[in-house]
Amino acid sequence: MHVTVTAYGSRGDVEPVVALAARLRELGAEATVCAPPDEEFVALMARAGVPHVPLGPSVRELMSAAKPDPFRLAAGLVDERFDTLAKVAEGSDAIVAAGLMPAGARTVAEQLGIRYVFASYQLYGLQKAVWQQDVARINAFYQEPLNTHLAALGLPPVDNVRDHVFTDRPWLAADPVLSPWQGVTALDVVQTGAWILPDDRPLPDGLAEFLDAGEPPVYVGFGSMHLHAAPDLGRIAVEAARAQGRRVVLARGWAELDAADDDCFVVGDVNQQALFPRVAAVVHHGGAGTTTTTARAGAPQVVVPQIGDQPQFAARVAELGIGAAHDGAAPTYESFSAALATALAPETAVRAEEVASTIRTDGTTVAAKMVLEQR
Repeated sequence: MHVTVTAYGSRGDVEPVVALAARLRELGAEATVCAPPDEEFVALMARAGVPHVPLGPSVRELMSAAKPDPFRLAAGLVDERFDTLAKVAEGSDAIVAAGLMPAGARTVAEQLGIRYVFASYQLYGLQKAVWQQDVARINAFYQEPLNTHLAALGLPPVDNVRDHVFTDRPWLAADPVLSPWQGVTALDVVQTGAWILPDDRPLPDGLAEFLDAGEPPVYVGFGSMHLHAAPDLGRIAVEAARAQGRRVVLARGWAELDAADDDCFVVGDVNQQALFPRVAAVVHHGGAGTTTTTARAGAPQVVVPQIGDQPQFAARVAELGIGAAHDGAAPTYESFSAALATALAPETAVRAEEVASTIRTDGTTVAAKMVLEQR
């Protein structure tokens, strides 16, 4: 069996489909990933042993642009799905699509006569209220380019791109504890658990020694967020951690955070699965992947949400008692310090350890078997 897996977006969009493809290959299937051409994704798939076919422009370059054109991006991605994705999927038995609205992937699958599955990593887009509000916005970006291709194929136009892409039975590749979906949608959601890629990389030179040299530090990192709305967030987080007697492991991320102080250790791409169990708290943006990795590690969290689904994950972290949710994307020193104090409280650490044991780790196995068994 051959499965084509595709996603466009940042690391949080791409890594889960790589995890699924890797698990499919472990179970004896062939699996290829169509994803952005960024160097870090190339390295990620090489490490996972998964074939990679580039699709779309570099995400990092796109997000660093002052004013990227979303209409041009949407049209270009639809075009690539009818071109690149269609070629890669020839001879496949299924297409599994995730990440930024994969308009076009369903039609490609239907034209090839193969199965199509859409997977979401979070509840945000599946909620009833958000669903209705977003229909017009999604149509504005994707309806014209999608219907142009459908017309060329002699197919009827799509009135609601979101309904068309999601289908009435989307998969939810998110942990049930962090993303309980019952009551938020009328769709027939199939929850698999989060798609986690195992990471056995050693920690970078010097980091283990830094961790051993004192009390557990606070990790501060915002992944692919450029922090346009909060340019001082890294500095504020470091100063607040220092004021509460904590050293810092600072992840550069796409915002290129940096610090030259002895009580800070700056890292690039790091094995979070190995690092997070050794820190006092994790300060992050609330992406699905980082939230899940932190919860699984039993580390308290401070979530400073920036966009999209991140406020929802922040709220869930606070609701579960495993950390603090900052209200707003741009904290002051005072507001961030208060959130960090909550995360560093002994009762939060106890609760984080309790919840850690409930986080599922079999999401890719569940999803891969469903693909292979055509369920």
